[in-house]
Amino acid sequence: MTIYLEHFGFREAPFRITPHTEFFFAGANRGETLEALIYAITSGEGIVKVVGEVGSGKTMLCRVLMERLPDTVETIYLVVPSLSRDEMLAVVAGDLGIDTQGSNTTKVIRALQARLIEMHEQGKQVVALIDEAHAMPMETLEEIRLLSNLETSQHKLMQIVLFGQPELDHHLAQPNMRQLKERITHSFNLLPLPARDIKDYLGFRLRAAGYKGPDLFSKEALALIAEASEGLTRRINIYADKTLLAAYAEGTHTITADHARAAINDTQIVSPAAAVGRKSEKWVFAAAGLLLGTAIGFAMARMWPDGPALASAPPVSEAKPQVSQTAPSPSPAMAAPTTPPQPTVPEARQGVTATTAEPAKAEQVSKDWLAQRVAADATKLAAPPAERWTIQLMIADQAERDAIESFLSEAGRQLGKESLLIYAAGAGEKSRIGVLFGEFGSRREAQAELGKLPARLSQFRPYARSFQAIRDDIRARQGS
Repeated sequence: MTIYLEHFGFREAPFRITPHTEFFFAGANRGETLEALIYAITSGEGIVKVVGEVGSGKTMLCRVLMERLPDTVETIYLVVPSLSRDEMLAVVAGDLGIDTQGSNTTKVIRALQARLIEMHEQGKQVVALIDEAHAMPMETLEEIRLLSNLETSQHKLMQIVLFGQPELDHHLAQPNMRQLKERITHSFNLLPLPARDIKDYLGFRLRAAGYKGPDLFSKEALALIAEASEGLTRRINIYADKTLLAAYAEGTHTITADHARAAINDTQIVSPAAAVGRKSEKWVFAAAGLLLGTAIGFAMARMWPDGPALASAPPVSEAKPQVSQTAPSPSPAMAAPTTPPQPTVPEARQGVTATTAEPAKAEQVSKDWLAQRVAADATKLAAPPAERWTIQLMIADQAERDAIESFLSEAGRQLGKESLLIYAAGAGEKSRIGVLFGEFGSRREAQAELGKLPARLSQFRPYARSFQAIRDDIRARQGS
């Protein structure tokens, strides 16, 4: 949600959970790890491993790495790790412009080696960045080792970086993975942010979003966020965003511990540290939940009065908030009343609220639209031949629907909705939504178009992909 941007003077949302490389924080060991990764790749060090807990910032680090590598390094970004061995080889070959149609594994490997030698002679390096490597089947992990065997008499032809959760280390500890483990020349652990760095982290992201005022988060609010997040950047972002939303809904620029408590309670992340607050404070959480719901409901109606820019959705009247007069309520800082207070609407927004049922309707409209668009584009995606290319503008978990739809609205305005394709890889909450732009006859044409993209559409590090590689991703995720 970005409804509080004007209220706090932000240029853009400071705490979105989708990777945005301009918001990369080099504190803790992030900056050192990035520099070490660049060195290892450009020095031809073979296989490198980066391990971190869920939400520690692995995908952000991977995207920044892609952006900071020299132009002489060609990157292959694998975001669907649950590929079979042959599917993974086909994706890698497809991203290098190799037609694998009708080829067996032996022919694909030979063609891949020939292409890598050709690129090496042109002064190019190739690195495969594999996100969520802990989810790879064992036989596919073994194929990684075989890919690392592709080399000249003096140089590795392909560098490989594995990004994964701690389960990756458990897989590599198995006896049958010994040969792969011994090929790993560098291992990095992406640690949670220490509590002392969280203030700097929040301040950095606020400034990157255009904020120019004094510190927003009080010492008490920082302490609560640090404890509940356990230093994981994704949780920090979620708590900070909801804390700002709670303050916005109350019409204040002063962020207190009460706002942080409300945000933590509303998020419902299962963590012992997140169980903050005493029994006597329950009314604060209830009131804040109403405030957050009211602000979100109002924002959805105001941001998209006719639905997202690309939407083909049901009539908006179904999701339109009701209009009523709302009386101001006591501040949470006052003594607790016998019943939870009614939510306070900021003065500039009084007279417009949403009932608890209406945000749910708006969310359903959003979900229905996205499913309809994916279904409509499935036929178009199957049409281009395997050798045709496109530009992957972004890919994100379906749970991050707000960010996806915000990006689609912007892309539709900048590029024209008819030039975009939307697809889903996977099923249910595990599925990911990808956004594609254009159709090109070769990788070179797609790369040339990349340089012409508007800056606001380059935030997710777009790159050229073959349609065949994308179809392989979708097929591999079916039933996952």
